[in-house]
Amino acid sequence: MQMFVNLPVRDLDRTVAFFTALGFSFNPKFTDENATCMLVGEDCFVMLLVEPFFRQFTDKQLCDTATSIETLVALGAESREGVDALLKAALDAGAREPRPAQDHGFMYTRSFEDLDGHTWEIFYMSGDPA
Repeated sequence: MQMFVNLPVRDLDRTVAFFTALGFSFNPKFTDENATCMLVGEDCFVMLLVEPFFRQFTDKQLCDTATSIETLVALGAESREGVDALLKAALDAGAREPRPAQDHGFMYTRSFEDLDGHTWEIFYMSGDPA
């Protein structure tokens, strides 16, 4: 089963540059001036759609990510160091860290807000929850 997460963005070129700096790539077959398809995993994709184009798919108002949150997108890393490295890349590319690292013993998480205010959780699970 494939999964596509769709997120509205204000500036597609700037957003592509941001996620490229984090190591992501994009499918040129699904990229134009309105959208791009970011490759996250074998069957996991994030469609980044400019806001006017995104609005064509809903009658609802878009979330003001400065004051509200519409989703948490979580990405699994291979290690704690991988979590920290991805967060550093995000911060270096202009992201904001909304809260400090969380260490739950079996799971280590960090988070960042991308250039459009969407919250991304990066986690490493080293065991089973108690």
